[in-house]
Amino acid sequence: MPIELDRDVREEAVQSIQRYFNEHMEERIGNIQAGALLSFFLEEIGPVVYNLAVQDVQERMHARVAELDYECHQEPFAYWKKSDKRR
Repeated sequence: MPIELDRDVREEAVQSIQRYFNEHMEERIGNIQAGALLSFFLEEIGPVVYNLAVQDVQERMHARVAELDYECHQEPFAYWKKSDKRR
């Protein structure tokens, strides 16, 4: 499943890559080259980041599911316990 960015997000990413090259490298990078570099990163490294995010979400979901019994537990036969406290 390829990772695709919305057009405006992609344009902003390309501008960010160009700015990074302008400020931190000894040469400038053009719009086409920055777009190609972004495409390479999305295809080559994007899946690694995506998989880590999925793994993080799975861990969080498992933790939340494990807490369901505690969070959603209802004490059975609670009527008489409440009634005895009122007397």
